[in-house]
Amino acid sequence: QVQLVESGGGLVQAGGSLRLSCAASGRTFSNSRMGWFRQAPGKEREFVAAISRSGITTYYANSVKGRFTISRDNAKNTVYLQMNSLKPEDTAVYYCAAGRTLGELITTQALQYDDWGQGTQVTVSS
Repeated sequence: QVQLVESGGGLVQAGGSLRLSCAASGRTFSNSRMGWFRQAPGKEREFVAAISRSGITTYYANSVKGRFTISRDNAKNTVYLQMNSLKPEDTAVYYCAAGRTLGELITTQALQYDDWGQGTQVTVSS
């Protein structure tokens, strides 16, 4: 099991930037594929970005492509989500997720992640 703690959320104006961090402990972080998901009020949880265990492969939802960047530092057991050009529709609770893997595959499917953080609120004002 991996314990995940997100930080870095907050209130920002449209066009601004935030960087979310997710600190992991427990199972070897480098054996985990990582993902970011978000859930807005009244909506289902949706995929945002994913990164392979080595960090070589990344994938983004179309809604954030070109604005968000996922990265990881395996030496620090931390995954990041840099969010630029934020829009009001990016407002949501953002969750970090970890999935056990020995390969480099990534996934957009929430059911294929084993451990989840508690979430951090991101609010973008217009």
